[in-house]
Amino acid sequence: MTKPHLNRPDLSHVETWIFDLDNTLYSEASDFFPLIEERMTTFVADRLGLDRDRAYSLQKAYFHSHGTTLSGLMEVHGIEPIEFLDYVHDIDVSRLSPDPALATALARLPGRRLIYTNGSKAHAERVLERLGIADQFADVHDITQANYRPKPYREAYDLLLSRHAIEPGKAAMFEDVARNLEVPHALGMTTVLITEAPADLAHVHHTTENLAEFLASARIMSYEQRGR
Repeated sequence: MTKPHLNRPDLSHVETWIFDLDNTLYSEASDFFPLIEERMTTFVADRLGLDRDRAYSLQKAYFHSHGTTLSGLMEVHGIEPIEFLDYVHDIDVSRLSPDPALATALARLPGRRLIYTNGSKAHAERVLERLGIADQFADVHDITQANYRPKPYREAYDLLLSRHAIEPGKAAMFEDVARNLEVPHALGMTTVLITEAPADLAHVHHTTENLAEFLASARIMSYEQRGR
């Protein structure tokens, strides 16, 4: 059972709420993302003529060295990104369930809510629709809008901030990958790591294993503050 947040996180300064998609807006326990990883392994194996074990190892090596498997495939092998994205995201989203609690928690947040994903916009839209929260977000900033430069690279975040006119000091970033919060923290954003494991990292302000409960318990900007 998830423990309640005894100390309400103070997010009363936040005007822009930036959420990663996969394993952030839905629980890792859903076993949904492994469907994508399986497709990645198959793609790498088929395109590079590798057995599945070698393909999986290369897939993970590119994730660590290039930020994403796709970035490594593009830089090292000249793979067309749309081909990769269309293939790996061709999955059944029915493994996910609508999340009314998350929809309610998101709806109370003042200001803008954005998705920032290293995946595709089409994939994000399908997931958001399945979760029942598609209407909670102003926009999806995907890997194509980032010119295929993924998190955790600084240039990717700079483009996000510029494209959406985000003031870092008034923004919060929610992620399940700790390294993807290093740059947001350095830029001045409030950082929240979605994890079931304890995390004591200098670049992470808050951790939670239940996003809906965390958002529902947070101190947010008052109506008086919003009108200033």
